[in-house]
Amino acid sequence: MTQNRSSAVMQQRSEPHNSLDDFPTPPWATRALCELLIAQGYILRTSKAREPAANRGHMVLPLTEYFGAVEASDIHDYGAGFPQSDYLFGPDQDPTDWTITNPPFRLAEQFISRALRTSTKGVAVIVRSAFLEGVGRNDLLFSVTPPTDILQFTERVVMHKGKLSAKGSTATSYCWLVWQGPIGNTRFHWIPPCRKRLERSEDYQ
Repeated sequence: MTQNRSSAVMQQRSEPHNSLDDFPTPPWATRALCELLIAQGYILRTSKAREPAANRGHMVLPLTEYFGAVEASDIHDYGAGFPQSDYLFGPDQDPTDWTITNPPFRLAEQFISRALRTSTKGVAVIVRSAFLEGVGRNDLLFSVTPPTDILQFTERVVMHKGKLSAKGSTATSYCWLVWQGPIGNTRFHWIPPCRKRLERSEDYQ
């Protein structure tokens, strides 16, 4: 049997252990989250969001469209003018209403743990759907503080290494994991096709 070497399969997201994991989030994917939170009754305009892995600001921009205030930082200077800060070390930051981010995959559990300690209303992280797998992750995270909501994209969210582009394809599936309110049974939702409605040409300028 020959190996499947199609571009969709061969370009799956994979990073070395010490990588900055530079995969910018398409703004329409963040708008999809915000629209769903509003549909659930959250008034985001009176809330503050924190983005601790802000990269070049492609998630920060749509967050400012919905939230009253957005605090952004990153451990690396990507040239977007955000403060450099190591989110995982040092004392906990002052509480914020929401923490919303695309965390480095290998540090996602630690990002979630800190976000849960420092967010008063909710936490949302966009991760590969494969993040839901893993015995260790289940024992240390999901069985202790399971997300209240899993929001699975029905469309593929294409993330390119080191750049944001409207073009391309991917074999990697993504979902939003959300923690809001009391911990209980996890609800699973499909995010219906929405890229055409939420994507803007200026997102890629």
